[in-house]
Amino acid sequence: MKLVFAGTPEVAVPALDALIASERHEVVAVVTRPDAPAGRGRRLVASPVAERAEEAGIEVLKPARPRDEDFLARLREIGPDCCPVVAYGALLPKTALEVPVHGWVNLHFSLLPAWRGAAPVQHSVMAGDEMTGASTFQIEEGLDSGPVYGVITEHVRPTDTSGDLLTRLAFAGSGLLAATMDGIEDGSLKPVPQPAEGITLAPKITVEDARVEWSAPALRVDRVVRACTPAPGAWTVFRGERLKLIHVGLEPGRTELAPGVLAVGKNHVYVGTGSHDAELLWVQPQGKKPMRAADWARGVRIAPGERLGQEH
Repeated sequence: MKLVFAGTPEVAVPALDALIASERHEVVAVVTRPDAPAGRGRRLVASPVAERAEEAGIEVLKPARPRDEDFLARLREIGPDCCPVVAYGALLPKTALEVPVHGWVNLHFSLLPAWRGAAPVQHSVMAGDEMTGASTFQIEEGLDSGPVYGVITEHVRPTDTSGDLLTRLAFAGSGLLAATMDGIEDGSLKPVPQPAEGITLAPKITVEDARVEWSAPALRVDRVVRACTPAPGAWTVFRGERLKLIHVGLEPGRTELAPGVLAVGKNHVYVGTGSHDAELLWVQPQGKKPMRAADWARGVRIAPGERLGQEH
C-alpha cells in the first residue's frame, strides 16, 4: 500500500522505521508537527519523525493545522491507501480522515478501551496496572474510540518508569502496526468495535498532577514518581524551591517519620509518607543536574525535623 505516516516524537520513530523497511508498503510522505523551539537558544528544531523521514528521502509535510487547505490538497494529490499514525499530536478533521481509502490507523499505547487519551502509559503506571499493551485502531472523530484491528500485551514491571515502558511499547508496537497494514492490504483484518465497558481516560499529566503529596501512602508516592519520569517530572518543595524527584525506594519496615519529614543517615535519605517511610535515591535541585540524594542532603545540611512539601 501507499502510506502517509503521521507522527512527531521519538517514540514514533520505531514504527516509521518498521514501515520503511516493509517490502509490502511504501511510505511516500510523512505528516508531523511544525518545527518547535528547543534548547537554551530556543532555535527551531524539526521533530524526530521529520529528521528520520528526511534521512530516508521521504517528503515531509508540516501543517500548522491538519485542516489547512494546502495540506489537504497535497494529501489528496498523493492519494494514500492508508495513513498510519503514532503520537502525531493534533486532532484530525473529517476532511482529512476521508482522504485515504482505508482511513487513518492509530497505534495507541494501551489496551483499548482502557486509557483513552494523551497519556496512557503515565496513567497506567500511576494506577499500578500490572498489564498494559498497545492497540491499533481505525481513527474516527471520537477520542480513541474507533474499532480495533489488533493488540499486543506487555507486563508493567515494578520498577518501570513511563519512559522505560513506553520505549518497550514503541518497539513492540512497531511490529503490530506493520502487521496491521499487512492485514488491511490483504483483507485478513477487520476492525472490531470497542466494548462499552472498561473505558478509562488518560488526559495529559500536568505539572500540578506531578507534585508528590507526602500524606499519600508510600506506594502512591512511588507510582507518581515513576509515572512522571521522564516527563513532566515528579517534584516537591524544599525550602521554598522545587526539588525534582527522579527515583525513590520503598522501605516497608521503617515507619519512624511523619509525612514529608526528612531523616539523613550516612548514605541514606529517608522521608515520611502516609504509610511507611520512603528512601530518596536520586533528586534534581532547581538549576542543577540530577544527583544522588545522599550527596544533595550533605550539601544542603538538613536540620532535624525539616520536611519536604512546605512552601516556606
